[in-house]
Amino acid sequence: MEWKRRRLLAAAASLVSVPTWAKRETEGLRIGLTPVILADQSAFLERWSHYLSKRVGTRVHFVSRDAYQSILDLLISGQIDAAWLCGYPYVRWRQRLELLAVPEYQGSPTYQAYLITRHDTGLRGWEGLSDRVLAYADPLSNSGWLVAQYELARAGLTARQLRRALFAHGHRNVAEAVHVGLADAGAIDGYVWDTLHKQGAETVAGTVVIWRSTPFGFPPLVQSSQQRHPLAAKLTEALVTMRDEPEGRELLANLNLSGFQVGNPSLYEGIARMARAMGAL
Repeated sequence: MEWKRRRLLAAAASLVSVPTWAKRETEGLRIGLTPVILADQSAFLERWSHYLSKRVGTRVHFVSRDAYQSILDLLISGQIDAAWLCGYPYVRWRQRLELLAVPEYQGSPTYQAYLITRHDTGLRGWEGLSDRVLAYADPLSNSGWLVAQYELARAGLTARQLRRALFAHGHRNVAEAVHVGLADAGAIDGYVWDTLHKQGAETVAGTVVIWRSTPFGFPPLVQSSQQRHPLAAKLTEALVTMRDEPEGRELLANLNLSGFQVGNPSLYEGIARMARAMGAL
């Protein structure tokens, strides 16, 4: 009779088990990101979470980490459902990632990389960085690392010709490192520098932009192509329609963004070409 008992137990388990997709929908939707540029980050993310939760139909949680690699690891392992990443990790792992939405800055889904310095360094561009200290943002950052490697090579410089290079672990920290004199120059996201400057942040008050790149695809929101959340399309819709609602427009203004669009992988081809040229893809 043991086989009958096992069959009954298996049948009972099948009646009460919850499909994986239903469990994920019940648990909510988790979005990973690195620290945003706002002084009131926690308060803002709580407001944004509440706004998106109402429109997606499940609780939207934000998970913050200091490095893109940490966010990418959480996404690939299924511990988060979406991530606001840089364009460089997107093109490196694009066989495993899918676009959900691309932010628009000043009406365009693009941004620029900047090279910044202080007024008193005498620097004018990449070619003057020999025997200088350069601050990077993150090893997986396009504007905060990859662009710098590409432009240093174009200027005929190698890493050994720098006096020192350091990772500040965040674009805001790059500005701070230059501002306080830990670095002579910094490779930084132009959108972040512009926004901090607009906010009157002290970290950028003593810095000046001495070089701007061509436009690149703006850091996108992505999901894993192997572990799609059942409400991912609703998240995309909620982000794209933010500009159509007063509350959504207020949140966008806090982020200094014009809106979100569905986006196209072709936006990131410039980053991919640069990464291939540097053997980083």
